Amino acid sequence: MLSETEHQGVQVSAALRGEARAELNRLWARGTEFLGTEVAVLGGAMSWVSERTLVSAISNAGAFGVIACGAMEPARLDEEIRATRALTDRPFGVNLITMHPQLDELVQVCLRHKVGHVVLAGGIPPSTAIRALKDGGARVIAFAPALVLAKRLVKMGVDALVIEGAEAGGHIGPVSLTVLMQEILPHVTAVPVFVAGGLSRGDAILSCLEQGAAGAQLGTRFAAAAESIAHENFKKAFVRAAARDAVTSPQLDPRFPVIPVRALENEGSHRFVAHQAEVIRRFHAGELTKEAAQLDIEHFWAGALRRAVIDGDVENGSVMAGQSVGMVRAVEPVQQIIDDLLEQAEQAILRRKDARPS
Repeated sequence: MLSETEHQGVQVSAALRGEARAELNRLWARGTEFLGTEVAVLGGAMSWVSERTLVSAISNAGAFGVIACGAMEPARLDEEIRATRALTDRPFGVNLITMHPQLDELVQVCLRHKVGHVVLAGGIPPSTAIRALKDGGARVIAFAPALVLAKRLVKMGVDALVIEGAEAGGHIGPVSLTVLMQEILPHVTAVPVFVAGGLSRGDAILSCLEQGAAGAQLGTRFAAAAESIAHENFKKAFVRAAARDAVTSPQLDPRFPVIPVRALENEGSHRFVAHQAEVIRRFHAGELTKEAAQLDIEHFWAGALRRAVIDGDVENGSVMAGQSVGMVRAVEPVQQIIDDLLEQAEQAILRRKDARPS
């Protein structure tokens, strides 16, 4: 049995932890209220990864799962939403790519299922899609890579923003999250702003909240979660990797632009450099037109993400990962990941309380 002194210590500890959780809840109250969740953390929408199993696990853990529609046809998205609903009664969202040729139909699928939040990604969302979603009762989230675009999106009627730094995995912008937060958070207060890119710990999220963020979006850590359907080889590559292994795809010639993608360096990324050089040589030799050369370069990675995620070919496929991959130490259940984030944030708050002069 605990002595009276030990019992009092446990009570004090529990009381302090309760205060820390209350402070955390206060800091991200705008985010949790907007999402309808206990935890203001969104799962990043990752093609082939963010499907029913992982999305429902994130939502069931108190955070906010997001289905990655990607190139899905409307009927396929309809099936995925139904399957996710069968696994969770918690809120979740759907990420739609604005360049999808059937965007309008995908919007209607979301509205028919009364999806509460839709994330529009991959470019400036058309005003027609924003209006249709809002008229249908959904909240619209969009990505803002710069202050000028953030202000424009707010004027267009989006309900929340995500600012994603270059530290993130997959398709990225050129600016780090630390810079984006300083540029955007003090000046965009009309809507909740969620931060993303390089985040893997609760104390880091806490720092973002204190600067005005409403919550955070994490992708890389969830991609390696136990509930992720990603191949075992894919997850093992994450566990082995260091932050410096997650690099952006190189561009050899500005006349042939390469969309920057952050992924783990592997044999495929080395071959991509050689492939670009060979295509550019053929262009100079008159063997290819500029348009044909550009298409050849763009098609190199076709199907590469699926090869890595589903087939487990982590040497030739595209192992998209953010720089936070260096903090993925093990394959863990989603609930454990969320619990770790909460624990780290609360401990940071308690450390600050202890450091205050009495």
